Amino acid sequence: MPMPTSNSRRSFLRSASLASLGALAARTQVSLALGADRLRAPLDEFRYDAVSLADGLQEQQLRATTAVLMGLDEDSMLKPFRQMADQPAPGIDLGGWYHYDPNFDYHNIDTGFAPAATFGQWVSALARAYAITGTPAIKEKVLRLNRLYAQTISGKFYERNRFPAYCHDKLVCGLMDSHYWAGDPDAFAILDRTTEAAIPFLPGKSVDRFIAWRPYGDESYTWDESYTNAENLFLAYQRGAGERYRAMGVAYLDNDYFNALAAGKPALAGKHAYSYVNALSSAMQGYLTLGSEVYLRAAKNGFDMLAAQSFATGGWGPGETLFEPNSPEVANSIQATHEGTHNSFETPCGSYAHFKLTRYLLRVTGDARYGDSMERVMYNTILGAKPMMADGSTFYYSDCNNHGRKIYSDHRWPCCSGTMPQVAADYRINSYFRAPGAVYVNLYIPSTVKWSQGAAHVSLTQTGQYPWSSAVQLKIDASMPADFTLHLRIPQWASGATVAINGKRATRVPVAGQFLALRRRWLPGDRIDLDLPLTLRLEPLDGQHPNIVALLCGPLVLMPIVGELPTVTRAQLLAANRIDAQTWEVRHAAGSMRLQPFTAIADQQYATYLVVS
Repeated sequence: MPMPTSNSRRSFLRSASLASLGALAARTQVSLALGADRLRAPLDEFRYDAVSLADGLQEQQLRATTAVLMGLDEDSMLKPFRQMADQPAPGIDLGGWYHYDPNFDYHNIDTGFAPAATFGQWVSALARAYAITGTPAIKEKVLRLNRLYAQTISGKFYERNRFPAYCHDKLVCGLMDSHYWAGDPDAFAILDRTTEAAIPFLPGKSVDRFIAWRPYGDESYTWDESYTNAENLFLAYQRGAGERYRAMGVAYLDNDYFNALAAGKPALAGKHAYSYVNALSSAMQGYLTLGSEVYLRAAKNGFDMLAAQSFATGGWGPGETLFEPNSPEVANSIQATHEGTHNSFETPCGSYAHFKLTRYLLRVTGDARYGDSMERVMYNTILGAKPMMADGSTFYYSDCNNHGRKIYSDHRWPCCSGTMPQVAADYRINSYFRAPGAVYVNLYIPSTVKWSQGAAHVSLTQTGQYPWSSAVQLKIDASMPADFTLHLRIPQWASGATVAINGKRATRVPVAGQFLALRRRWLPGDRIDLDLPLTLRLEPLDGQHPNIVALLCGPLVLMPIVGELPTVTRAQLLAANRIDAQTWEVRHAAGSMRLQPFTAIADQQYATYLVVS
């Protein structure tokens, strides 16, 4: 959903029958050769209700976003659909991007920009929240919303919409999750009616931004994001929606983009950041659904190219744009005042895309670095976001500028108001994974995961103050002794990590950057003590700017709370003194400065990087 003048997400934002979709799917060529990139059968996710979180930042974010969605008036949520279908539309207008204005001026990316675009994501988030909590009122709201929405289904919604593929994708997600997580018996029938209404107004295939595929409308009608749609279409097929959705998933795979990435070409350069990273999850579903190795290579290479231009926070895409390798633009973006940008990372949407991609890659490859990346983004971006408000005020950008601040978006109910509730629900499925005879601990969050291991009912409980403290405690509770392998992610930075079982040092030595496999017969009450040394380290912005550095402690970026950045040395930064749980102090020639992680910063001005002398 692009703004043409700012190169931002809003900067990047024909009829087709089912027969033509099927023909297009048949013409799409995919490679079925399986090679070395496929390391193992994919790890399984745990169900949402198998994991419970203690009352930390993650759980607080879930409660806050769910409360906002539960408090929304249903007539207000349906209002744009009814208006665009020429139906009576009672209720208070939510305003912001959610508002429908038939005379909307696309030069003004504000009220009326994307009417009803987040509805499907809100339904998805509520379905996931019901799976987590089992709260009847949440399920009842999901079912009511779906039935009210079903009464509005009309091709006019797509004909009058700048983003028909974008909106269809989110509705697919919401209805698919309603079926799978909230048990809505009518969800797939409503999904079929939705798809029938949408198809005449969809491109029928993946179309890059700014391609004029519609025979009417102004420039803004070329800003849709059809190249992200395959992921949810494939998931709908896998969950029982029907063969139609597999065929549509094949049709919407962006094979030009994926083939270029699979060949190692820098295909991210110039792309809109969030949507083209989100598209890599479609590549992973192309791999998991069709068996094509090309899609796995595309996602792996895409991630590597993304990591090479990421900030120390794990965020990426300043100005919502991706760049050529070794581009100076990432460094330019953090310069103060008008030379840089305060729009460093599209936080809720970007973290949602990042978590999905790294979750897929970790499940398929078993590589711990994807968990490291997930953890970094979690602590340094989304967990420090301002809370979503009932009036639609939503945190949009993390700011890595030398004069950074946390602020709400200028626009109420932007795209990030759709992804933030989904992110909050998904911390559970990012934390643990399963394989036959094995459980993987990916994120160290105070929590409990439960499963059956043969005849035994097993739970694993994490406690501790990580990442504010290096110690993580894990305790096994089981109905009987159980044989399985417990895999613990040892972060790449955690050199010297130690593990003890029941007070005795484990014979397996942890290796930084790998999962540590502990195979044994686990007994009720067994205790594992993991220590991940939180040593200070410096990370340069990139290879071209070795003197622009961030100071990190474990997964946390320590951000200077200053007006003007002082002159410091590497030695001074590495000698930072911790003065309380979330504050460090660096002494330098002109005095001292405080540093805090992103989660501890409120309204203070901060920076992410310092120039070392």
